Amino acid sequence: MQFNQTDIDFINKKGLTLKKVEQQLQLLKTGLPYINLERAATVGDGVFKFSHEKKSALISSYDSKKEELDIVKFVPASGAATRMFKFLFEFLKTYQPSKESVNAFINKNRASDLSLFFIGLEKLPMYDTVIGYLANNTDVDLKVTNDKKLFAFVKAVLEKDQFNFSNFPKGLLPFHKYKTHLSSAFEEHLFEAALYAAPKGKAALHFTISEKHKDKFEEEFERIQKIVEDKTNTSFDITFSYQKEATDTIAVTSKDEIVREDNGQLYFRPSGHGALIENLNGLDADIIFIKNIDNVVVYEFETEVAKSKKMLAGLLIEIKEKAFEFAKILDKREVSDKDVVQIAEFLITKMNVVISSEFEKYSKQYQIEYLKNKLDRPIRVCGMVKNEGEPGGGPFWVKDEGANLSLQIVESAQINKKSKIQKNILKQATHFNPVDLVCSIKNYKGEIYDLHKFVDPQTAFITMKTKVGKAIKALELPGLWNGSMSNWNTIFVEVPLVTFNPVKTVNDLLKPTHQVS
Repeated sequence: MQFNQTDIDFINKKGLTLKKVEQQLQLLKTGLPYINLERAATVGDGVFKFSHEKKSALISSYDSKKEELDIVKFVPASGAATRMFKFLFEFLKTYQPSKESVNAFINKNRASDLSLFFIGLEKLPMYDTVIGYLANNTDVDLKVTNDKKLFAFVKAVLEKDQFNFSNFPKGLLPFHKYKTHLSSAFEEHLFEAALYAAPKGKAALHFTISEKHKDKFEEEFERIQKIVEDKTNTSFDITFSYQKEATDTIAVTSKDEIVREDNGQLYFRPSGHGALIENLNGLDADIIFIKNIDNVVVYEFETEVAKSKKMLAGLLIEIKEKAFEFAKILDKREVSDKDVVQIAEFLITKMNVVISSEFEKYSKQYQIEYLKNKLDRPIRVCGMVKNEGEPGGGPFWVKDEGANLSLQIVESAQINKKSKIQKNILKQATHFNPVDLVCSIKNYKGEIYDLHKFVDPQTAFITMKTKVGKAIKALELPGLWNGSMSNWNTIFVEVPLVTFNPVKTVNDLLKPTHQVS
């Protein structure tokens, strides 16, 4: 037996079951199938691209209807800022100030990230704060930019007894420098929500955060609430939830042995953003906007971003209204042959649903059941940005084990790179996923779907991680916008590049959409 009584008690305490953990172990041992890409989704084949007139009509439609809707903005925000400063940690660890200049270090190590960081130093949002601190706490000459100043600056940014920025939740880090104040990503999400997600002057935002950071987020909201509410003429209803421990997964060594802590306790890991389907499943709203915490812009670009959001939401409402009308027809009265054709055409042309080639051979009753099944699902409209070489998932036509085709957002980790065919399809991708979703989670009766029913568990994936320098196999749940929404009705729409401004490294804060002009 792999587990003793202490293990079983620990598993139960986490809200897991022994059966679930054994299933996880089995998946880690046998592996999981790769996604089977059929082709990339492109404009005219899975991705809609609208004219200026159509966009304006969708925006107007959304504006005219939003006051009567329950709207929530859902923001995954549990990430720490650690990875943003990775290249600075490398610098601190290996730079020897007594033996080399900063320039020599950059040249020797081809440290282009570090070079860019130092070139843009004065444009960083935290520059004045850090310099003010160094002026009061060190004897470094700050009037000239020399190696001592640069080294002291990096130490102040990272060291635990100084600013310790890498330990901040990413959402509370200084992101933007305005004339009178510094703004965090958390604050920018509030300003942005006021522009498109505030029916009757009230914006509801739900942030998924790490439990240890809850007090910090609440303090930040308390500090900025009145300022933001006065500036936007909007009141805010802010709620938080945490990634549930019951979604953690067990890990094994490369030889499939269970990984334990030094004290013998089982080692569990957070299972990636797919765990957040639990949090999303707890919401009650007509429309849910989903956007990552670090994808924000300075205020001058927010109107442009808001237009894109309204366009997506306008399309969702248009599709949803028609889908609900058809769902009622299928439920409530004698369905004519004309109805069947009309509903099938709507699914094919407006929702990019692939109907079985055998459909016309089905009996009328089975055709009705088939169409009901295709319509009776949550709907997501996903913005897709033209591929500019950014890493990340993208929109593809995917074939399942039953040879059924559907639109999916696929991460590169889900693709078999050893297959030339799959690799070539990946290369043909024209768009990528900026995580820009607008969702409907209710049926026409107003009943909320149980989102667990639409997850494809086979789209979990195994990643290699390290624990205390040793390689381990970790199980990631199907990603929130990947396999967790695999069986939703999915519509892809091209959106402008200005909607995608993630901050993966601190240098991203030097890009124009993060700089106040």
